[in-house]
Amino acid sequence: MIECGRYRHFKGNEYEVIAVAKHSETLEEMVVYRALYGDGGVWVRPASMWEETVEHQGKTVRRFTKL
Repeated sequence: MIECGRYRHFKGNEYEVIAVAKHSETLEEMVVYRALYGDGGVWVRPASMWEETVEHQGKTVRRFTKL
């Protein structure tokens, strides 16, 4: 389960999860989050992508890590 709060992206930037919502047509869970840098833009990403692992510098790491 994805909790609200601060997360670090594997590339280093930090974000705040505002809510977990459902897509109105597919009911897919979506993460609503805000960048904690720059203009503080608000974004949405499928929860399945939020929780996945990625290859980075030869290692398997979580895309987002809760702080």
